[in-house]
Amino acid sequence: MENLLSILRDNPLVSFTILLLVILTLPPIFERLRLPGLVGLLFAGVILGKDGLYLLDANSESIELFAEIGKIYLMFVAGLEIDLAEFRKTKERSLIFGILTFLFPLFIGTYVGLNFGFGWNSSILIGSLLASHTLLGFPIVQRLGMVKNEAVMVTIGATIFTDIAALLVLAISVSIHRGNFSPISLIIQLVSLGVYSVVVLFGFDWLGKEYFRRTGDEESNQFLFVLLAVFLASIGAQFINVDKIVGAFLAGLAVNDVVGNGPVKEKVEFVGGTLFIPFFFVGMGLLLDIPAFVKTIQFELPLVLGIVGGLILAKLLAATGTKFIYRYTWPELFTMWSLSLPQVAATLAAALAAYQVQNTAGERLINEAVFNSVIVLMLITSILGPILTAQFATKLPLPKAKNNEDYRDIGSTLDEWLPQLKSERENENFTIVIPIYNPHTQRDLIEMGALLAKKESGIIVPVSIANAGVHMDDPQLDGNLKQSQMLLERAIEISQEFNVDTQPMIRIDDDISHGISRAAKEKNANLIIMGWSENTGLKARLFGTILDTVFWASHCPVAVTRLLDHPVNLHRILVPIKNLSKVTLETIRFAKLFADANQGSITLLHICDRQTPTQQVTEFKTTLSNLITEYELSEKCKIKMIIHDAPAQVIIRASHQFDLVILRSFRRRTAGGLAVSDITTEVLKKLRCSLVLFGQPHS
Repeated sequence: MENLLSILRDNPLVSFTILLLVILTLPPIFERLRLPGLVGLLFAGVILGKDGLYLLDANSESIELFAEIGKIYLMFVAGLEIDLAEFRKTKERSLIFGILTFLFPLFIGTYVGLNFGFGWNSSILIGSLLASHTLLGFPIVQRLGMVKNEAVMVTIGATIFTDIAALLVLAISVSIHRGNFSPISLIIQLVSLGVYSVVVLFGFDWLGKEYFRRTGDEESNQFLFVLLAVFLASIGAQFINVDKIVGAFLAGLAVNDVVGNGPVKEKVEFVGGTLFIPFFFVGMGLLLDIPAFVKTIQFELPLVLGIVGGLILAKLLAATGTKFIYRYTWPELFTMWSLSLPQVAATLAAALAAYQVQNTAGERLINEAVFNSVIVLMLITSILGPILTAQFATKLPLPKAKNNEDYRDIGSTLDEWLPQLKSERENENFTIVIPIYNPHTQRDLIEMGALLAKKESGIIVPVSIANAGVHMDDPQLDGNLKQSQMLLERAIEISQEFNVDTQPMIRIDDDISHGISRAAKEKNANLIIMGWSENTGLKARLFGTILDTVFWASHCPVAVTRLLDHPVNLHRILVPIKNLSKVTLETIRFAKLFADANQGSITLLHICDRQTPTQQVTEFKTTLSNLITEYELSEKCKIKMIIHDAPAQVIIRASHQFDLVILRSFRRRTAGGLAVSDITTEVLKKLRCSLVLFGQPHS
């Protein structure tokens, strides 16, 4: 039996299969228990390691490779997800909070280390491990609509300073521990690190923009370019005696502006969040020595309490200092504190790097007790931080109008957007592009387009894409063209029933999605109406579906329909509204257009969770009422406000009374790179009436 287990442990394919099974099953189970999914991955590492079933060997080459890639990828995503646009707005205040939330933990952590008998180098490193933070609570403030609060933006921006400073201390501490330190070597190290940082931050940024500009829509090659940049930066860091994770983090910052929030970023995060980053957490669990871990808690409890308590106190002091400097409110103080508590990405990666470093005498930079204490710290703060954020973020003051450099309130923003949207409509020669491929859904697409175009005295452009071959005399291309011609002839027949101007179009293209978006641009279309696609395979998730690409590449809004009845029979329209933005107004405008064309009525549904302040609910409803009046919706539009903590369930239940639900396209990722449940995705799976998924380009 032992021989069989040994053979299985040494088989990379078996190890990879076990890891996939763990990643697929454990995180959802722990999330249902209200625990972070990464805790489940650590737990799996412990169970499958040498102190459990021993199905995986932490020292095998395959496991070490998977965990190493995951560690690099984790730090890369941490840099990639920092919103540089928001950071630039509050960079001075972010710098001050970043300095405070770095120095307080550094001093307290160093003090704890010295008091427990560690040397200056190890003690300072312990302090730096406490200094960084991971924004696990960000999805919570995003859900509450408080991302634009200045205190939240300052905390997000401070992540850049704390992570870079912590990784710099790690680089210096490693150099000292290996015996390579001297005043001259320190200067050389700092200079080389500075030159290296400039090369990565500016060189990779320039190369990325040039490569993306030249490759256009070749997303797969752009995805590979980003991966190459990550690992090149990591290898480069090793050449200057800096840990790989420093290069990975800088690479994330470097390509941040290049990839933006587009499909390439989604692919990068999907691969990382699905495979590599979970590998790292399982690898961390494999490294845990359970007897030593229990012994640490049992006999080194003062050290554990010192590190955990020191972190909580230090982050509170930093937030308090920032509050009094910039006169923030108490809820803002506690929100900044709770957001900066979780210690996951940089902390775990740096702790593992320090634990694995040995000098010539075989001594580690930090011992097993400190490493285990950091694991306890991660477990406690990753649970405590989001809980506190949910508690305090609901009490944040609503954004107020400030100068032109800052965000403005919703009311003033609507005053700017509404006239702009109205003037755009007045100047439009309304054109709707309708890609047709499936004869069974063709009629409903043409019917919906015809209703909208007739209302606006516009035109519809049925488009059929014929897949190009290598040669233009390819018989298969001729067959595609004949099929396209038949589809367009049928489209003309249907459009004549509605007496609307039709301009059919055949396009030869080697990519269907790009053919659609290019045809829409050539016709200067105002809207694209498409049929629903159920393609959710691995290829679709990695390289995107036709819908994903059209959403990203098109210059105009896209309406994806899944109709269970003919459009002429859809009169009662439900539009869930999460917040008010220009994209939301565009969605309401589309609903209004369809309601006007089909003698329908609209219900705007806003769902608040139970912790939302009453003042915020009242102000939002007042703003919606003003919007209805200004947008001339009063006769056919109602407002429905519901307090509930499960928005998807409310939307699904409310949809039973309506013929059509119009959802806005929206995606969200966590700061750690692991995907979280999206309300729209859940609604799409369970909705039993007709729907339109409405999206703006680049949304």
